[in-house]
Amino acid sequence: MITFNEALKTVKHATKKLEKEHIELSKCLNRVLAEDVISPIAIPPFNKSAMDGFACRQADLSETLEILETIPAGTPPTKFIGEKQCSKIMTGAMVPEGADCVIMVEHTETTDDKFVRFTETKTKTNICIQGEDIQENDVVLKKGTRLKPQHISVLAEVGCTQPLVYKRVRVGIIATGSELVEPSETPAPTQIRNVNSWQLMAQLEKIGITGNYYGIVADSKEATKEVIAKCIEENDLLIISGGVSVGEYDYIPQILKELEFNIWFHTLSVKPGKHTVFATRQGKYVFAMPGNPVSSFVQFELLGKALVFRLMGHDYHPGIVRLPISCDYKRKRVDRLEFIPVRLNANNQVIPVDYHGSAHINAFTQADGIMAIPRGVDEFTEGEFVHVRQI
Repeated sequence: MITFNEALKTVKHATKKLEKEHIELSKCLNRVLAEDVISPIAIPPFNKSAMDGFACRQADLSETLEILETIPAGTPPTKFIGEKQCSKIMTGAMVPEGADCVIMVEHTETTDDKFVRFTETKTKTNICIQGEDIQENDVVLKKGTRLKPQHISVLAEVGCTQPLVYKRVRVGIIATGSELVEPSETPAPTQIRNVNSWQLMAQLEKIGITGNYYGIVADSKEATKEVIAKCIEENDLLIISGGVSVGEYDYIPQILKELEFNIWFHTLSVKPGKHTVFATRQGKYVFAMPGNPVSSFVQFELLGKALVFRLMGHDYHPGIVRLPISCDYKRKRVDRLEFIPVRLNANNQVIPVDYHGSAHINAFTQADGIMAIPRGVDEFTEGEFVHVRQI
């Protein structure tokens, strides 16, 4: 049995990045940069007006100013601003030479079509200086960046329309267990619906990956081995739910050994998800979790995401906040690091959700995150700070 931190280090150590490819800007969301992005230009590329107003000299703010021209955005100015002169200017337009500020329209009054007067006592410059955001040849985005909408904006701004990224990981998903039926079917008295596969497909979709679903595999070693071999051939990563514990029908570890996989770990000092398997073979990866839906949900959040993003060249760090708990909390067993569902109230206090164990996935519909309870800790007192992983 190894700790969660040891498991996380193992996943990162044993996982190699996928190959690289250039892709269109429109397809970049959630992909990971495979090289630094360097700006070929300064941003802004010229001194730019931040306001609709009048470009003039600060030394002339107490004077009546002659209006030389109107400068729309996208049109270069044609007049130099001299003493007691100004040009009407629109937001985003190039500031004319000679001007060192832009006075807002709201702070002026016009005496006729040719003259304007400043009605305040002082003003900001209201000019975006050339290169104040980005200098030419600056690294604007670093290799390993997971591309969010704001990153794509920067790619567009510097003209990087086909960035080099790591390939999207191909993920196969199977569920094991003769007791399972698909959600569209009515279970017999001894059956339950397959929750895990659809849950995992949704967790993958949330981070930009469409999983390849291979269905339910009955508790047959031969059938399970055949499906696993097919999934491994067609994908980079196979995610399995069920079949990893120590029961008579838990074939997954044995099958992986027969398929010449190196099993890095099989048992974690974590609750839920004690029996979680990570295995590799020549650039192929298997991540297998218990069949209880909370175990598979939590272990994908804890380790599965780190594995997927590592393959795609990104060192994933979850959002973890430190907040006070709203009430006393106790647990009986302290032998493992435990994660439980919690929600946040209006005062940003942590409230444990009513939770019955690793089959109670419905509890997570009320949760904003999962709270970590360290090994050896049996209680928190009201107001004590706890760590919550956002989900």
